[in-house]
Amino acid sequence: MKFIIIIAGFIGAGFLSEIKGQKGQAVISMMSGVGNSRKDTVLSVKIGAMQTRLPITVINGRDKGPVFSIVAGVHGYEYPPVIAVQELLKEIKPEHIRGTLIIVPVANMESFLKRTPFVNPLDQKNLNTAFPGSPTGTATDKIADLITREVISNSEIFLDIHGGDANEDLLPFVCYYNRKDKHNQTGLAREMGIKSQIGYVVSYPYNLYPSDPAKYALKQAAQQGLTALSIEAGKLGTVQRENVEMIKTAVYNMLVETGNYIAKRSKQPSIKPVIHLNQQDYVRVPEDGIFYSSLRSGDKVKKKQVLGYITDEFGNKKQDIISDSEGIILYKIGTPPVNKGETLFCIGYNQ
Repeated sequence: MKFIIIIAGFIGAGFLSEIKGQKGQAVISMMSGVGNSRKDTVLSVKIGAMQTRLPITVINGRDKGPVFSIVAGVHGYEYPPVIAVQELLKEIKPEHIRGTLIIVPVANMESFLKRTPFVNPLDQKNLNTAFPGSPTGTATDKIADLITREVISNSEIFLDIHGGDANEDLLPFVCYYNRKDKHNQTGLAREMGIKSQIGYVVSYPYNLYPSDPAKYALKQAAQQGLTALSIEAGKLGTVQRENVEMIKTAVYNMLVETGNYIAKRSKQPSIKPVIHLNQQDYVRVPEDGIFYSSLRSGDKVKKKQVLGYITDEFGNKKQDIISDSEGIILYKIGTPPVNKGETLFCIGYNQ
């Protein structure tokens, strides 16, 4: 269902609304009423003369069930998640669903449309370090605030879909925060990761106080007590068909696991072995330069192994990059230029 309500000005199909201090009212109104329906909306974000938008779809199933939210495009240059969700929007019908799906097809529209890695070009901020956001901040702060209030606060299960940005070579994996005081939610997140069939399930330590800013969308959802997890699939700012299909399969498997997807599937998921990784070692770039490495995401490395080296712009070798851990490369910088302080490698392992 598509409909128009003119609140702040006409911008096309859906309705345009400006939410000011009202917790989740737009999505709550879309979730109310009869089931077996789909509603699309656009929430406007205004900053002076500038304007951007947050698209949201709500699919109400025919029977009551969990509220499951799916967000793609927090980083607009991570294309496989965006394309996978576009296809899911075409394929999933209300009659397939029990409960409610809240779907944000592209969270960072300006980053997506302007092909900008990591940040929103309106304010040069990273949306995935802005949570819980602010209704009175910059564009990115306001988008984070809308996602926090409209999506996360109205959900029971939260799935944030990412991939490797323009310069990131990434191994597909599912991740969640190991919040030990929320056994049921953490256990379900882990089980959903296993059932995704992606193959690697990564757990992060959870150490936030209730008053701490979460920064990340996934961590915001975990902080609010939801079952929260993320899919990471895709790399180097391009669309790989295999990663689009992997994401879609994982989402369907997760929706089945939570009881949200009730349609018959033509192909039942096969059982694949899963590798669990509960520790991460982040290798930082020590100085600006040009990086060389023959390693790729998914490669295994040993402690004290040379991972690559950095040269200056004249080709003079500056220093080797040495691993402090034994494990598997989850992601790495996959393009030559590197800047001091960036994450050069993320190595996952078990302890």
